[in-house]
Amino acid sequence: MLLPAWLTGQDADEWVSRMLDRLAAKERRRKPTDEGLLARARELSTKFLDGKADPASVRWVDNQQHRWGSCTPENGTIRISTRLKGLPEWVIDYVIIHELVHLLVPSHGPAFWTLVEQYPRAERARGFLEGFSAAAHTAPEEC
Repeated sequence: MLLPAWLTGQDADEWVSRMLDRLAAKERRRKPTDEGLLARARELSTKFLDGKADPASVRWVDNQQHRWGSCTPENGTIRISTRLKGLPEWVIDYVIIHELVHLLVPSHGPAFWTLVEQYPRAERARGFLEGFSAAAHTAPEEC
């Protein structure tokens, strides 16, 4: 980290500490824990689904190589693929919303999509995930 030469040692230490705290907070938002996922899911349910979707648990899983997330409406569990870790927060939010809506509507019919579309970045997030998935499955060209 580059700092202006005029900063005193104490000011420099305070500034570095403040920047490290900001970076750590940003990283926590980008890679939430299971508890963070559950808290975020509850916030999203309140904001976009009038709190009607109430998950019992939301957790990261390593065994989803072809899905971004899954849920079991019978017991209210949601699983989010670890492939999403590090992607933009709004993309992870979309996947959480998608799975929250499955707690209310199990199929992908019109009622399901009407609820998902309450998330303002739904279409953009779907496009992001499609592009991300396509890029991951494209072999690099040989020279």
